[in-house]
Amino acid sequence: MSAKMDEKKKKNTEEEGAKSVGKQKLRIMRNVIVVSFGFTLLFTAYQSMASLQSSINSVDGLGTWSLSTIYAALVVSSMFLPTYLIKRFSVKWTMCASMLCYSAYIAAQFYPEFYTLIPGGIILGLGAAPMWSAKCTYLTQIAMKYSELSRERTEAVIVRFFGIFFLFFQSSSVFGNLIVAQVLGRGDEDANVTDDALAKCGINFCASEQDDSDNENLDPPPKSRLYTLSTIYLISSFGAALLIATLLDPLTKYGELDRTGPAKSNQPEGSSGLHHLLATFRHMKHPFQLLVIPLTMWSGVEQGYFTSEFTRAYVSCAWGTPNIGYVMLCFGVVDALSSYCFGYVIKLVGRIPVFILGAALNAGCIVTFYLWGPNPDEVYVFFVIAGVWGMADAIWQTQINAFYGVLFPESEEAAFSNYRLWESIGFILAYALNNLVCVRFHTTVVATVLGVGMAGYMIIEVIHVTKKKQYNVHNKKETT
Repeated sequence: MSAKMDEKKKKNTEEEGAKSVGKQKLRIMRNVIVVSFGFTLLFTAYQSMASLQSSINSVDGLGTWSLSTIYAALVVSSMFLPTYLIKRFSVKWTMCASMLCYSAYIAAQFYPEFYTLIPGGIILGLGAAPMWSAKCTYLTQIAMKYSELSRERTEAVIVRFFGIFFLFFQSSSVFGNLIVAQVLGRGDEDANVTDDALAKCGINFCASEQDDSDNENLDPPPKSRLYTLSTIYLISSFGAALLIATLLDPLTKYGELDRTGPAKSNQPEGSSGLHHLLATFRHMKHPFQLLVIPLTMWSGVEQGYFTSEFTRAYVSCAWGTPNIGYVMLCFGVVDALSSYCFGYVIKLVGRIPVFILGAALNAGCIVTFYLWGPNPDEVYVFFVIAGVWGMADAIWQTQINAFYGVLFPESEEAAFSNYRLWESIGFILAYALNNLVCVRFHTTVVATVLGVGMAGYMIIEVIHVTKKKQYNVHNKKETT
């Protein structure tokens, strides 16, 4: 009798344990969705607002100078702040507070001046690096806990969680530009633009020589619409921070204190930032790191060029600022779909053909920039360029990151610090050149960075293939 009761009790305990594990797994998945949706809300606001800066805040290059400031502050922030803030305020609250830094920049759009947008950009840049570090830490930590509960490989769960995150994140560009299209694009009549004004668009565009009064397309949208757009985006960014603050479980539930507890914090808080900085610069001695720097810069240059030069010199100048949202919506949709698809394509054909395809797509667009005179009678060309550039961008954003992981598997932290550093420098270069030089020269610089970047990449691949052949020959000799 007692044996039956013990068996029944054991069975009940096992069932309760299984239910408890199931609840914990659901709770973890809920946290993944909360983080993913929070970032989607935030970047729905920021990415679309950033793509408008060269057009809506064009006086004295205010918009693009503010974007340059963001990435300059991000470089400094990534070296010193993430570890310190996460240790001091925890992963959850670092993420939440950093999101509010984005709100500061968006709030500055209500009164765009150098003394509002530049400080707003600095605040955003300082908050960006800790936010991304906190996000990566949070997803990695809860993935490790989930793998314990489900008895799956930790690496597989981490990849799955980051895949879910980027599935949400990539949609932010689509939602953000859809809002731009609806708010700025509604009810606009075609502007009366002369052939002489159109001749100054595209490759002939020069911000320093441009008289906006000659081209109605370059007039910024009515302030009432910009205020509406800024209000929507500000609410969205506040909503992201509120979502994290109220619905996200603190990482202490999943072992944060074990990871960053007193026992592991015997170094002074500032020393980790200095150690990180030194490791980043030491890593530049690696020959492969030196060779991959131009391609890493290209990742920032191509994004900065497209969201500043293409949106203003081509779309805004020839078709009107309100239509930027529609064109960038096409870019966002193709980028998101391509990011998903190229993960499978690279498994089928390998890395080299995919990189060459990305370079060929960008090169085709650059040739088009030189040869095509943008005009409102050929609006389909704007969408074709946006789609092609979006496909190429998907390759760079997914594959350069992965390439770093392949090249530097034993020094990932220092390697990815270099990735963030040189990509940010690429952004700074692109946004600064938008204000300092004409489109023709800027486009030539962009083409040069692409060419040098691909040359460095191909040298790395040749060295890889050579080493692999030597290794195979050496193994054959040993076996014979």
